[in-house]
Amino acid sequence: MFRRLPRTVIVLGFVSLFNDFSSEMVVPLIPILLATLLAAGPVALGLVEGVADAVAAFLKLWSGRHSDVLGGRRKPLTLSGYLLSNVTRPLLAAAGSWPVVLLLRSIDRVGKGLRSAPRDALVADTTPGHMRGYAYGFHRALDNGGAVLGSLVAAGVLAWVSGSIQDVMWLSAIPGATAVALIALGVKDTRTSPSATAHALPPLRWGSLSSAMRRYLVVLGVFTFARASETFIVLLGHEIGMGVVELLLLWAVLNLAKAIAATPGGRLADRIGTSRLIVLGWVAFGVTFMLLGHADRPRALWVATILYGLAAGMGEGPERALIGSMALADEKGTAFGWYHLMLGLAAVPAGTIFGSVWHFLGARAAFSYAGTLGLVSAMLLHVWVKPKR
Repeated sequence: MFRRLPRTVIVLGFVSLFNDFSSEMVVPLIPILLATLLAAGPVALGLVEGVADAVAAFLKLWSGRHSDVLGGRRKPLTLSGYLLSNVTRPLLAAAGSWPVVLLLRSIDRVGKGLRSAPRDALVADTTPGHMRGYAYGFHRALDNGGAVLGSLVAAGVLAWVSGSIQDVMWLSAIPGATAVALIALGVKDTRTSPSATAHALPPLRWGSLSSAMRRYLVVLGVFTFARASETFIVLLGHEIGMGVVELLLLWAVLNLAKAIAATPGGRLADRIGTSRLIVLGWVAFGVTFMLLGHADRPRALWVATILYGLAAGMGEGPERALIGSMALADEKGTAFGWYHLMLGLAAVPAGTIFGSVWHFLGARAAFSYAGTLGLVSAMLLHVWVKPKR
């Protein structure tokens, strides 16, 4: 399998593995930290996650565009983004209030904003068109695999070494440093100097994108209102009486399911068409989110979470592969910047609306709302964007 993929794609996959190893030792503990030690609820969680993603999104457009202006030199921005996140993330252990969590989480996402679009463009730069679904699926599989490791290590530390959430957060610095070292030493830019076309890029305007790309991004923005932060699954488990260690294991299994589905989903997208695979994935997302809303016991939540993980993992790679296929050769960074910006623009209202529906109407209403919107988004993609093989 590895021999068929470019070396850069493989190394970036392992960078994501170790980065998510670090991140997922921390992220699933944030709702527990907010709900217990800091006495904050679902609205605060929605605001924290939404603002953090929005901060990242605006930077993603700039960083993707800037990597194009540099003629495809993606590594400096990618490296600096990973470095900033992995310096900031362990500091959540010292947070004394939810606004401090919001600030640190936002800085962490600034790092994500710097690296995401250039990294995704670097994968597109180095991968032949006929196997981009496979490449992005592989990358998402290792990304989610790192989340599995992070959750399991966090659960092990809490169960057998220390019962302190803060200790786990401090330890997340170790795999984070490994991710930074891997990209610093193992990744090379496809270009080392600005290209002749770098100075001839069209103005950064929404209208400069193709009509098909604009339609896809608009529908993706609608779908993002349905795709609430997965940390709400942890909060749901906390509310129905699951312990911290069990919640970390649930988080690990969620990401394991996503990792298992990611590479087959990408390869299937290469065969039947990325748009068609995305439609299938979004339909499955809508159904499984509704199931999550009806999970009122731990066993039901386990089943619904696994099904949701498989659905989410199947569509992650194709979403990015479609951007890589539709973008012009010298504007891949910009295209991925618009992609991530659209996701981020919807993040704050999406998280706040989901948290508010939960607060006033309950968890079932919140998950049902998101699941219904996911199904509507799949229909819009099928009818308006007109998926083609």
